[in-house]
Amino acid sequence: MRNPVGPLPSSIYWRRRTVAVLVVALLAALIAWAVTSGGGSGGGGDDGKPGDSDPAPSITPGPSSSGPVVGQPPGGRDESEDPGSGTGGGSGADTGTGGSAGSGTEGSGGSGSSGTSAGTGGGGTGGEQVPAGSALPNCTPAALQLSLKTDISFGPDVEPEFRLSARNTSAADCKADFGPKSAVLTITEAGEADEKVWSSKDCPKNGALFLRVPAGATVVHTVEWDRKGSAPRCATPPVRSAAPGTYLLEAEVPGETVQRASFVLAKD
Repeated sequence: MRNPVGPLPSSIYWRRRTVAVLVVALLAALIAWAVTSGGGSGGGGDDGKPGDSDPAPSITPGPSSSGPVVGQPPGGRDESEDPGSGTGGGSGADTGTGGSAGSGTEGSGGSGSSGTSAGTGGGGTGGEQVPAGSALPNCTPAALQLSLKTDISFGPDVEPEFRLSARNTSAADCKADFGPKSAVLTITEAGEADEKVWSSKDCPKNGALFLRVPAGATVVHTVEWDRKGSAPRCATPPVRSAAPGTYLLEAEVPGETVQRASFVLAKD
């Protein structure tokens, strides 16, 4: 429709057009603001998150140590305690008289010797004298391990000592006869003839000497020699003292291997 008033002046025309453009621009800005503020359904991101839409990687803990905590013993037990307290290794079945049972003697008369006994090793008791008729079983040859020891040399005023040891290798206590007729000690003079000088069975004053040998323990029977000779069945030749020189010593126990040693009677 034509304007009855006639065409508008150019200044008014351009002013109205500018206002229209501004209104359109303002409407466009409002629409854009509404969209960016979350009003739309475009799945806008959370402003509190960083720009990267991927979730942050999780931290995986490392493998835990299977060992105990440093400074603490395993199981919480106090290691300052004695682990072997009250248990012992081989405490022995008998803890009675110890090695003090040296009551057996083998006479200082015709045989020229005296004997004492002591027990050692295995944690048990040794050297305890028991009656011959004791219910304690006799030690079998297989159960005993014998050894014979003496010093290498003895001065002129020293009476030689001989130590016969018997170890019980079985699991039960037993008794063994260390008497002069059962555990026989013999001394011979070293030389071509090997002349016998003394034997414990020649003229003993005492008989059997049974000693308890605990399981796993060792009994040491010590015999002291007065350096004088002997004769079988207490014969009465002149008793002579052994001269300086080298001598051989043997110990014979029934069923056991003969044990041997040697020693010297020094001149001075």
